Amino acid sequence: MSTADTSSSTTKISIVYYSGTGNIHRLAVAAEEAAARTGADVRLRRVPEYAEGSLAPEFTEWTEAWRENAEATAGTPTASADDLDWADAILLGGPGRFGMIAAPLKHFIDLAWPLNARGGLSGKVMSSFTSTGAPHGGQEATILSLNTVFYHWGGIIVPPGVTDEIMTAPSNGNPYGVSSVSGRQAIPGRLAENVTEDNLAAIAYQTRRMVEVADALRRGRTADAHG
Repeated sequence: MSTADTSSSTTKISIVYYSGTGNIHRLAVAAEEAAARTGADVRLRRVPEYAEGSLAPEFTEWTEAWRENAEATAGTPTASADDLDWADAILLGGPGRFGMIAAPLKHFIDLAWPLNARGGLSGKVMSSFTSTGAPHGGQEATILSLNTVFYHWGGIIVPPGVTDEIMTAPSNGNPYGVSSVSGRQAIPGRLAENVTEDNLAAIAYQTRRMVEVADALRRGRTADAHG
């Protein structure tokens, strides 16, 4: 059974992300802009750190970049389970850490347990995106980890697939979900410079595809409700 809201005339999408040094943030903002252009209601929500201090203080450049990103994104509202409950479509993004979900995003997912336990995530359109330090740095594994969460939530997963030419651009190519290569170093003052224009176009396409499917489902459910 779907928990999507059939009373609304507009599809609602929540873009929820965790970003350490800005790459995921840049992709999330591009997704927000693409969703807004479709006419959808959009919430862009940031998952905060759940531990104080840098993950790797001995890496001074990374830590400076991490602090710079934290300051730059401080004005973005923080995510809550209500943002998942509200949405017809949920786009989750986060960096890959050893092929798995980054800890702050995983912590946020764990906080959605009560919502999921009452069936509050069932039937929503869901998709994911990531960024890693290298082309073979666990992009597919991270996306699959996120999608495994969606299986438990009862979501309807809408990947980008290889359904548009932008997905075959040299810096793209992941049909599971848009992925960028951030590079092995985060350089203060040059955050997210390795996120390519093709990456941004791909996340825009993935978002539009999600909204299109969510909109079709919402219209169909509305018609059934008034059947």
